[in-house]
Amino acid sequence: MQLINQLKAMLKNKKKDMENRENQAHEEFIDNTADAAEIQESMAVAEEVASPEKVLKEELDLANEKYLRLYAEFDNFRRRTSKERVELIQTAGKDVIKSLLPVLDDFDRAIKSFDGREDDAALEGIKLIANKFRNTLTQQGLKEMEAIGQPFDAELHEAITNIPAPNEEMKGKVMDVVEKGYYLNDKVVRYAKVVVGA
Repeated sequence: MQLINQLKAMLKNKKKDMENRENQAHEEFIDNTADAAEIQESMAVAEEVASPEKVLKEELDLANEKYLRLYAEFDNFRRRTSKERVELIQTAGKDVIKSLLPVLDDFDRAIKSFDGREDDAALEGIKLIANKFRNTLTQQGLKEMEAIGQPFDAELHEAITNIPAPNEEMKGKVMDVVEKGYYLNDKVVRYAKVVVGA
């Protein structure tokens, strides 16, 4: 019995010894594999660094990327400046045209003052000059704002007062225009002063 126990113990020891050797061999294999991978990696890096073609290709790629970015920036700059130039040209006379609007209002008042005297030669002269003046301003991009009967819009109109609306449809709409509003190239150059129905 003792002999059997000794044999079992010996077998166990041999088995453990074999397992330890297998584990040790496995660990050495893994270490050797990792070392081999590192060696291959360092050799590839060394080849890449040492290869003049690779270095030149990287420099060329970098130069191409810088060129493309510079070209894109210049193209954006060119577009922006041309857009600003067009806007500047369109609104270059804005101050002059804005200062001429009261003269246009005066022509409208003068024509209204001749109501009932249609055959007057002075009226014909004033109408002729007013139309010529209005056409000149229209050619420069000035456009009269239509306001009567339109819903009140705070971005286009300046409310002077409210009056009772004659019917429900006119509530919140422009009833009368005290001073005409104008656009210059589709931008508001003067807001219309209006009376709103309440």
